[in-house]
Amino acid sequence: MKKEEAKKRIAKLSKQIDELRRKYHVLDRPDVDDAVYDSLSRELKELEEKYPEFASSASPLQRVGGEPLKKFKKVALKNRQWSLQDAFNFKEIEAWEERVKKILAKEKNADKLDYSCEIKIDGLKIILTYKNGEFVQAATRGDGKVGENVTEQIKTIQSIPLNLLRNTNITVVGEAWLDKNLLNKINKERVKQNLPEFANSRNAAAGSIRQLDPKITAKRKLDSFIYDIDEISGKFPATQIEELKLLQKLGFKINKNYYHCKKLNEVEKIYKNWSSKKDKQEYGIDGLVIKVNSKKLQDILGYTGKAPRWAIAYKFAPEKVTTTVENIAIQVGRTGALTPVAHLRPVQVAGTTVSRATLHNEDEIARLDVRIGDTVVVQKAGDIIPDVVEVLVKLRTGREKKFIMPKKCPICQSEVARSSGEVATYCTNRKCFAQEVENIIHFVSKKGMNIEGLGDKIVEQLIGEGLVKDAADLYELKVGDLQPLERFEQKKAENIVKAIEASKNVDPAKFIYALGIRYVGEETAVLLSQKSIKSKVHRVSDFIKIIKRMSIEDLRGIEGIGDKVAESIYKWFRDENNLDLLKRLEKSEIQFIGNKLQATNSRIKGKSFVLTGSLSGLTRDEAKDKIRELGGDISSSVSSKTDYVVVGDEPGGKFLKAQKLGVKIINEEEFLEIIK
Repeated sequence: MKKEEAKKRIAKLSKQIDELRRKYHVLDRPDVDDAVYDSLSRELKELEEKYPEFASSASPLQRVGGEPLKKFKKVALKNRQWSLQDAFNFKEIEAWEERVKKILAKEKNADKLDYSCEIKIDGLKIILTYKNGEFVQAATRGDGKVGENVTEQIKTIQSIPLNLLRNTNITVVGEAWLDKNLLNKINKERVKQNLPEFANSRNAAAGSIRQLDPKITAKRKLDSFIYDIDEISGKFPATQIEELKLLQKLGFKINKNYYHCKKLNEVEKIYKNWSSKKDKQEYGIDGLVIKVNSKKLQDILGYTGKAPRWAIAYKFAPEKVTTTVENIAIQVGRTGALTPVAHLRPVQVAGTTVSRATLHNEDEIARLDVRIGDTVVVQKAGDIIPDVVEVLVKLRTGREKKFIMPKKCPICQSEVARSSGEVATYCTNRKCFAQEVENIIHFVSKKGMNIEGLGDKIVEQLIGEGLVKDAADLYELKVGDLQPLERFEQKKAENIVKAIEASKNVDPAKFIYALGIRYVGEETAVLLSQKSIKSKVHRVSDFIKIIKRMSIEDLRGIEGIGDKVAESIYKWFRDENNLDLLKRLEKSEIQFIGNKLQATNSRIKGKSFVLTGSLSGLTRDEAKDKIRELGGDISSSVSSKTDYVVVGDEPGGKFLKAQKLGVKIINEEEFLEIIK
């Protein structure tokens, strides 16, 4: 980026962040997720560090919070309130430790640093003052120097003591937060009243405390965690861990999930543990707070202009970040669908580096109005393919370019077409190289025929060499065909041929899925196999006869198969090219493994399951197979009819939807107990 461009980008980012900050901290009406705000701030920080000549004293990074609302009495805060420096990976935590050690190099025993590690609660920061053990004032953080007097509102929080267990003068700091289940109930009521929903528990807590009528605050049933002492009469605790213990002894509610760590690798283990279970708590968590444990060393380290040097926030990998669209390209799938894909400036999201995101189709591009050069919000949850979910139009420079869907396939140069009622544009050439490649990749995939060793590059190589045109050709391959190919040797060729041979005995549902029938995914393939293939049917020809006898009405009559899917299946099995493929596959001696009999006395027979997040004890496919074997059903989406949502590590939006709908949520341990 050139200097002039950097200057303009810094100015635009500053304006956008300041606007978002005011809406978030002052008006309690956030436009975007916290992760988006963090991502924009991070980009601004990097640019200001690279081009310090353009960093302004009015930069939003120089501010701690927002202005206090005028409707509340202003309170001058005796002790300045600071924000924390953020880190998003362990390397940044190690760099922070190095800076700390450098400052403390001359201090005695500085090489024996230890740390407190605390859960970072996503709530509203509150400052509480007690005189002779009696609660006298509560304030918000405001801009760090001046806050808002919310004493009467804070009194309604039952976990905050009005009288301490000791007669002492003290000012403490903590978070007010709202239970997630209560948040869901409040949002349902707000929808009924045509009011906007609270974006998160922090937003709800802020909105609840900033009510002029304390009775409204009381109805929200807020809670609190206190974690710091600003001032105290008498001796100050020697360490952060001792400080937390003292707060508890005085009668404050603290979060008991704090840890004493002697090494940073202990912090990393705690971070990974909480990354997987953070969404299962009743309160919002957005990271860990790591503090130098010794209060004496904290005093020596002191503060920068905006943050303490002795503490850092180790934030969980965001599922939403901002980045820029460098290009938009077209990807041709196995059905011939042209999918626009955004090529992005690489960015970390949900723990991985993302450089591409799907834009789905032409209509989605128009809805988002996404252009090449735009700053966009990218979302990724768990193993879901990243999506562009929003364009930040206020950051446009005027150089952005609109994307136009091509009139010809970028692979084979054939005409493209979009049928009435369809959102996708398709290549009209069935022999398009891209479609041939994607069809075979789908056929050999783990969810299909599960042929090990046939990765995407090898499939492309086999088609390029003219050895394979369709899936049936795979079963004609010999070791001698493969061995002369580039990067092949005897052992590799033998292993692939063995894997192809092993795939000839296949579960019928996996075979149906492997065919790549449009709209037929895993669950539909299972439904179709259960209806059309009995345990005595082992031949592909018998299967063809059964399916060909089924009318569209018969297919529609299978519970779980709708009109569009039924029509697609019906047409596929009447296409001469497809029937020829099936006959050639049968000649390859493909045999069906008889369907497993479902347990008749299973606890989960007839129950509907949705899986989200990764499981550690078994794979997702193994879990699905076990559920089906015991008579349960798998669904890809959560609804009020779902019986169980099984939550693994890093669950996605299905977990949140289950919470909202009140569907029973179980962890992996509970799931294994059910299917035992």
